[in-house]
Amino acid sequence: MTTSESASSQRPKSSQPHSSEPDHAHAAHPHVHDEESLRRIINRLSRVEGHIRGIKMMVQEGRPCPDVLVQIAAIRGALDRVARIILDEHLTECVGRAAREGNIDLEIEELKAALDRFLP
Repeated sequence: MTTSESASSQRPKSSQPHSSEPDHAHAAHPHVHDEESLRRIINRLSRVEGHIRGIKMMVQEGRPCPDVLVQIAAIRGALDRVARIILDEHLTECVGRAAREGNIDLEIEELKAALDRFLP
């Protein structure tokens, strides 16, 4: 088992990092979602995953390109809504926690870096 596998296996079930990148920058505090928020995010992502499989089938079946593009637009919208939930929670929970703990500058810089990659 690698070090990262060991660390992630020791995380509580409700603790999930916000990205798939190494959690080195967030070592100061865990990113914990409450159970209801985590459920909502996972459910939305599961629906997006199913929708993507549906589009793949549409392409395999030779469905008209405009129909496929409309479905891709729907997925973009769904992903944007998931991102909004995560961003809202991050601003409320993580940035709020950083402000209380006195390390708001680091949290703002990390958020700016993430937004630079997220926004076109």
